[in-house]
Amino acid sequence: MEQLNPHSILVTGSNRGLGLELVKQLVDKSNPPKWIFATCRDPAGPRSQDLKNLAAEHPQIVIIALDTADPSSVTAATAKVAECLKGAGLNLLVNNAGIANVSSLETETPENMAETYRTNVIGSMVVAQAFLPLLRKAAQESPMKGMSCSKAAIINISSEAGSITNVLLWHLSHIIAYRCSKSALNMLSKCQSLHLAKDEILCIALHPGWVQTDMGNKMGKGPLTMEQSLQAILETLGRLSEENTGTFVNWEGDPVPW
Repeated sequence: MEQLNPHSILVTGSNRGLGLELVKQLVDKSNPPKWIFATCRDPAGPRSQDLKNLAAEHPQIVIIALDTADPSSVTAATAKVAECLKGAGLNLLVNNAGIANVSSLETETPENMAETYRTNVIGSMVVAQAFLPLLRKAAQESPMKGMSCSKAAIINISSEAGSITNVLLWHLSHIIAYRCSKSALNMLSKCQSLHLAKDEILCIALHPGWVQTDMGNKMGKGPLTMEQSLQAILETLGRLSEENTGTFVNWEGDPVPW
């Protein structure tokens, strides 16, 4: 079985939930990445304490301020990552930062719709644009053939709640803005895969499952723990290749209908 072995990885929204669990499992690997860029909006704030504690124990974790809704913050974060890499590329970008607010079709507001889209879709797009030169550099300098997450990849954390075919858990929560934003993120992922195929940069939309996180618990207690979800995701990321680019898969790598 292929194994995930990137030299460098950047995770947005890494101070809690799935992002923090991903960082935890990466540093616990037998072959952890040399660089784990753990980004979040407010590294100095109390909600980032667990991440700071983890970074104090693992020198490969570099905490960087990055607000996906603030282009200047993204630009500053990109410069810091490039400075750390000292001419090397970035192998894996995980667009994990996202928001969700409970709403129905009748109570959804333009303001919440715009804020959710700005964070979940536009933020992911801007981050990918900013780090694209470093991803291209990693792809160009890699001796590996084809595509892989160990070479150069963009993983957009999506949701089956945004599947137009399945509309996961509609009976529990409508979360209109969230669903629409994830459908849009899926299209962004597809567009990225088409544009970046020539660069051999893998692009995937990934549904992590209904996980027991602050966000997931808004619809009740999910069947997956964060540990279970991320263990499966890391195995899936290790298996993805050019055959998978431009697809929508779940935590186990199974296709999810658009």
